[in-house]
Amino acid sequence: MNTLTMFNNRRWSPFREMDALSNLFFGDRVFTGPGASNSIELRDWSPLVDITESDNEYLVKAELPEVAREDIAVRVEDGVLSLSGERKAEVVKDEEKIHRVERAYGKFTRTFRVPENADGAKATANYKGGVLRVVLPKVAAAKPKTVEINVA
Repeated sequence: MNTLTMFNNRRWSPFREMDALSNLFFGDRVFTGPGASNSIELRDWSPLVDITESDNEYLVKAELPEVAREDIAVRVEDGVLSLSGERKAEVVKDEEKIHRVERAYGKFTRTFRVPENADGAKATANYKGGVLRVVLPKVAAAKPKTVEINVA
């Protein structure tokens, strides 16, 4: 085990370092634009996704907290599964002060190549508790046939 691993179990992240430097210089204040103390900056984001496989299907689970069901689109086209939608920013009242905004808002798109043994035409999706579940059933594998051929 090297010295770096012994003293630090976390992986190095340049974004964490930039955040730490930002906090060092500016404290925990959030700047969302010149003179805009109560606005929320919209930016694209990418939801976290898990993909698992069983004997009969592939399961894609995407974390979409606070995304309305009507703001989610799922489609399979030309062998590509596409998840897209939008998490809308919360409305901030004039009397409220924003101290920190770390969650991203705005549009998202995630695309994945569908395996050849998955049937995209029979895909199903449901959304519950902020998690989108897309099921891609596997195509029934053709069973090899043995054909006896008589030798003449």
